[in-house]
Amino acid sequence: MAGSRTAFRRSRLADLSAARRDSLAAECERLAALTDAELAARLLAGTPTHEARDSAMLARWAEVSTGFGAELARSGAGLDDPPRVIERDGGLDRRLMARYRSRPVSTVELYVDALALGEELVVFLGWQAWFPPGSLRATALAHEEAHARLHDTAVRRALRHRLGHISLRLGRFRILGHVAGADEVAAHGYAGAAVGLGRTPILLTAALTGAVLALGED
Repeated sequence: MAGSRTAFRRSRLADLSAARRDSLAAECERLAALTDAELAARLLAGTPTHEARDSAMLARWAEVSTGFGAELARSGAGLDDPPRVIERDGGLDRRLMARYRSRPVSTVELYVDALALGEELVVFLGWQAWFPPGSLRATALAHEEAHARLHDTAVRRALRHRLGHISLRLGRFRILGHVAGADEVAAHGYAGAAVGLGRTPILLTAALTGAVLALGED
């Protein structure tokens, strides 16, 4: 774990009972004990259509997708027409810090309530070394920028070829299939590399989901 919980100050999490806070902290510690590769593989395993997939295959796809996203971030290429950014509430209900929409115009919706809770959670857990103060907004924007770039046909095709998932063989011809969730893992890899985080954003997303559930149940 990247620190202690001694830096915890009053926040929304302070409204939780002591038992619920301890339970949340223990759950997040278990998540932090997983490697970034394991977290990415877990994300894919929880994606519909992958329920019966071999764990080794999911681990390979997770590694490939993460690497692809990181390479895309480091390529230096940007968007010709960056999406507009809109800030709003409602992220906690959706369990989202941000969302990309390509239509009617390219837009990133930043959910300020979820970002605020994420920042509080980082302090509560002592994860500032992994997710420095103020980095969550940049991470959310980078993540959605990745989705905007993955919306490009050529980029999607490159990821599909990198994954090499064969959905159909016709003699010597192979048809590459879509790997559900791979774009999300790639976007996390992109955001982590773009912002220079100490751990994958998947860790914080999973921890934030646990916090939202705890707040709803307490």
